[in-house]
Amino acid sequence: MNPQLEGIGDLRGTYPFDVLQSVHTLRLNRFFWRMREKDWRDRWLANRADTYDEAGLNAEERKLVDDQDWIGLIRYGVCFFVLEKFARVVGVSNLGMYASMRGETLEAFLKTRRVPSAA
Repeated sequence: MNPQLEGIGDLRGTYPFDVLQSVHTLRLNRFFWRMREKDWRDRWLANRADTYDEAGLNAEERKLVDDQDWIGLIRYGVCFFVLEKFARVVGVSNLGMYASMRGETLEAFLKTRRVPSAA
């Protein structure tokens, strides 16, 4: 184990993304990375199953994507930076993802931030 990650599992809400996670979730991370390609986005929006098949996603991965289960995807080992690409396709902001990961609405989440217009 990487000594820098020793004990990381004891920190609640911490989901390290390392080489082992990267290998485990390579198909899914590549699937999301491709969301930067207009053709891929259009194909996914038109027929999800075809892109899932092409990417080799299993049933659990497909459900995580379909449900837009942001925290589930992070726990599964998806890299946040590729999730951002997918979030834009489905019209969700980073703040919207953060709120969902906390089990909150965006409005409730913003009230916990120092955002003057959210009061």
